Amino acid sequence: FADIGDIIRGKDLYLVDQQSKHHLENRLETMFENIKENNNKISSLSIKQVREYWWALNRNQVWKSLTCSEQLKGNKYFRQTCGGEKRTETYDKCLCADTEVPTNFDYVPQFLR
Repeated sequence: FADIGDIIRGKDLYLVDQQSKHHLENRLETMFENIKENNNKISSLSIKQVREYWWALNRNQVWKSLTCSEQLKGNKYFRQTCGGEKRTETYDKCLCADTEVPTNFDYVPQFLR
């Protein structure tokens, strides 16, 4: 989940296949340019700011798509992410107990995860 956020926000450190990364980055730039052009509220923002804005606005929907789909029903999210001391997993649940997307490492720099 956090890696997807890094990709969307242009902060991914993936260094193995530079050609694929460059291709993906170009496609994302085009998509975010289109978003910027079609939304007057964000037309004055830089593309980097648009990417941050989009992630902040849509991260909960990305989380739901990863954890709530019928195809993934019964699977566990790869880490214990919720519940504080209880360390509950997101098994057969869409959200943590407090109905929030887990943020314990979403904004932690990628090289520290």
